[in-house]
Amino acid sequence: MISQIFILSSKGDHLIYKDCILYNWLTDVLVRCYSHKDLHFIHVRQGGLYWVASTKTNPSPFTIIEFLNRLAALTKDYCGSLSEKSVRMNFALIYELLDEMVDFGYIQTTSTDILKNFIQTEAVSSKPFSLFDLSNVGLFGAETQQSKVAPSVAASRPIMSSRGEQGGKNEIFVDVIERLSVVIGSKGVLMKSDIQGEIRIKCFLPTTSGELMRIGLNEELSIGKSQLKGYSSAVRVDECRFHQAVKLDEFDTFRILKVCPSQGEQTVMQYQLCDELPCAPPFQLFPSYIVTSQLLFCTFSCSTALNVSITVPVPKGSVSMSQELSSPDQTAELQPKNKALLWEIPRFPGGAQLSALFKVDVPGLSSASLLEVGPVSMSFELPKQTCTGLQIRFLRLAPTQTGLSQRWVRYVTHSDSYTIRI
Repeated sequence: MISQIFILSSKGDHLIYKDCILYNWLTDVLVRCYSHKDLHFIHVRQGGLYWVASTKTNPSPFTIIEFLNRLAALTKDYCGSLSEKSVRMNFALIYELLDEMVDFGYIQTTSTDILKNFIQTEAVSSKPFSLFDLSNVGLFGAETQQSKVAPSVAASRPIMSSRGEQGGKNEIFVDVIERLSVVIGSKGVLMKSDIQGEIRIKCFLPTTSGELMRIGLNEELSIGKSQLKGYSSAVRVDECRFHQAVKLDEFDTFRILKVCPSQGEQTVMQYQLCDELPCAPPFQLFPSYIVTSQLLFCTFSCSTALNVSITVPVPKGSVSMSQELSSPDQTAELQPKNKALLWEIPRFPGGAQLSALFKVDVPGLSSASLLEVGPVSMSFELPKQTCTGLQIRFLRLAPTQTGLSQRWVRYVTHSDSYTIRI
């Protein structure tokens, strides 16, 4: 049984607070709010916010975690985006959601299709900051063209807008998202790699009852090493998990997922590939530093990337830095408090090489101080690309309706942990 629910900002400020159990005595309420001895706190972090629940009983923590994740997903569905600004602008809507989802501390429902029949408050939309660039989304079944690109906020609108409207166009968005964790040795040898991926759909259809979505994946997709057949360039993952609503009767033979989509966002498949990187690492680093002048020279070659950020640890006591960058859109700054040098590149063309020369002044530099240089960490996004090679062959709805909604497919890989030793 849940006692209280909080939504906190990244700084710990209260955005939403709901006491799920009513008491007749104010003293009891105060004890429940501020006593820590008998309360258990469980939280998740989504969208830069903390989603917290407290309980006096001893429920399964996984149940509470799943509820908090669903609450975050529903907030994103109904508000359009997940951020501190959207929560503040739609606090009345979120309180209405909580009233329908939880009754006297007991979870009632987390279904989008059920809740939409009871929610009356309309969402206040705000343009969100997105890590993924939707301007690179192409219309399914056609080449990516400027005239066939979804607007940047197309998939970040509420599932319900003004009464009588259906949230805009009838559209379905399918995202194949991969998170890359890599460790590269000082000689450029790949030491460790891990890919976590998921297929996520967001549906804006006015009604989804009776409709079946069929998602076709690579025919040569293999799960586990034992299923790798022949010597073809098969796409392989170590393991995968599916949403409970996914029907798998055609998956083993034809690699087709069947699901009845519900309004809002849901993850239909999660997969993982460990200790193997089917493609070359997207970035290569060639560093060097000269003791006499404390120089760092870095050259990168990679696929097309966005929002590239390189963090290079520097010796303690670094006071200033001079720089020579190979292009004007690059920026760099010394962060003495973090003992790091931050180099940022907003857009990195595929196959290009960029270089930077940094001179860091370190009073009293010693050989021990040089040990503080490295390893380098990076963060980036790779649009229109998956490292595993997983692709969507087709996306079909049955039964087919006149004026069928548009279907959009997007691929994106971003760094979860990308470390290069120097």
